Amino acid sequence: MAEELNFLDELLLEVEAKEMEKTEAYYDLLLLDIKRMNEIIEHNFNEAEKEIELIKSWTLKKNTVLEERKRFIEMKLEGFIKERGEKTISLPNGELKYHKKPDKVEITDIDLFLKSASKDLLTIISETVKPNLMNIKKWIKTKPVPAGVIVEKGKEEFSYVINNQKEEENGRQEKTGNIGVESASDDGAQIRRSA
Repeated sequence: MAEELNFLDELLLEVEAKEMEKTEAYYDLLLLDIKRMNEIIEHNFNEAEKEIELIKSWTLKKNTVLEERKRFIEMKLEGFIKERGEKTISLPNGELKYHKKPDKVEITDIDLFLKSASKDLLTIISETVKPNLMNIKKWIKTKPVPAGVIVEKGKEEFSYVINNQKEEENGRQEKTGNIGVESASDDGAQIRRSA
């Protein structure tokens, strides 16, 4: 009977070992499944990055063409206001402006400037001495530029403002941001051509 117990014990140990192998194999497969999922997730992120770069490249190309076209139109608008000789032209869709920027004064050598500067060109704040740029600008209009000062002349500058409000035209709302040209035909009907 001792042999039977040993045989039964051996058989039971063998079954338990096989069961253990199956259990370990099952959990090992779960680990393998997680590994595959991580690889798929990484692949998805890599593909998404490629798509993002492709879209950015496409957008950059499209916007470069639009920026060039926009700059060309801005040059036409600037030429128009210069030709008219006006400082401001108000139009239904915005305003054109052509103004001279103020001169810019820069102190390049503070010590040299302070040696020769009069009190008119300084602002004294609680024992602190610093250049008064507004008074220096006024000074320069009638007197020589003080030592240690550089004057950068203001340049003429063109700017424009686009109205972004929706306007009612013939009882209907016209959306802003559409690019196109509208003109009336001989019979008064509206014709819309894409620009």
